[in-house]
Amino acid sequence: MAAIRLEFHPDAVEEARAARLRYAARSARAADAFVQEIDTAVHKIQEAPQRWPEYLHGTRHYLLRRFPFSIVYRVSGEMIQVLAVAHGKRRPGYWRAR
Repeated sequence: MAAIRLEFHPDAVEEARAARLRYAARSARAADAFVQEIDTAVHKIQEAPQRWPEYLHGTRHYLLRRFPFSIVYRVSGEMIQVLAVAHGKRRPGYWRAR
């Protein structure tokens, strides 16, 4: 069975990039670990998008284990749309207009 298509909103890409750069300023190892955790999360979401809990505004979210971020996404037909790579301290739902 082929993996369901996954697409990142441009703002989610920018959030992930900015977080990686912040971690890289402290440690290349931390930045690499952050990217690896995002990759792992994306693969798990693609394997079973309904597994992760319902969240705000018809979305679901996957909490990263080692970093204070979550992947906020929605399933739309045969596609998963990643709306945000949201820091745990940001205002919930700031991404809802995406």
